[in-house]
Amino acid sequence: MSMPFYVSPEQLMKDRADYARKGIARGRSVVVLQYDDGIAFATENPSRALHKISEIYDRIGFAAVGKYNEFENLRVAGVRYADLRGYSYDREDVTARGLANAYAQTLGTSFTTESKPLEVEIVVAEVGRAAAGDQIYRLAYDGSVTDEHGYVVMGGQADRLGGLLAEQWRAGLTLPQVLALAVRTLGAAEDGGEPRSIPGPQLEVAVLDRTRPRRTFRRLAGALLEDLLGAD
Repeated sequence: MSMPFYVSPEQLMKDRADYARKGIARGRSVVVLQYDDGIAFATENPSRALHKISEIYDRIGFAAVGKYNEFENLRVAGVRYADLRGYSYDREDVTARGLANAYAQTLGTSFTTESKPLEVEIVVAEVGRAAAGDQIYRLAYDGSVTDEHGYVVMGGQADRLGGLLAEQWRAGLTLPQVLALAVRTLGAAEDGGEPRSIPGPQLEVAVLDRTRPRRTFRRLAGALLEDLLGAD
């Protein structure tokens, strides 16, 4: 009689975490940075149809790395959550904190109960009426939530690029300055090599602009993005 195959819970969780991390590491990095009038999102993404950065609600944005179909399902679920809560109660009751908690439950449940974890990492950001009210939450594949301040990097080179941002980001940067910083960071080379120059058409960029009256999310592309990148 053959013995049943046994894997300890610790090893099972480790294997799932390694699997998810490897999937996420294959994706291009996304950077999210606060600036004087809001929050900026940037990533290298040549596709004009498959967005990694999206609007969730009036003052809330979403960014993700990993498997597109998986984080797109999460984005759609977040939009439905926000619409339902805003309709049932009040638009002011839709917050990034509540959305991050909902995502954390979904990701945590999938990680512990499904045969394959979700290969995604996401950021939910909300722009406040003033810079002190900005909120940025980073959610990992296992449902863990981190309250970030100033900037965050997700994707394959997150640790290395995060170190570069830590050296250069500071509070009060303008939009052209944070966009230039984001592009330099995304194009930074490993091991002292030559940095890459990423052209505007290869970038996906959006902002949560606190100066807008209601819907703060705005995509930046074409001539507008080129002007901003050249204004630093």
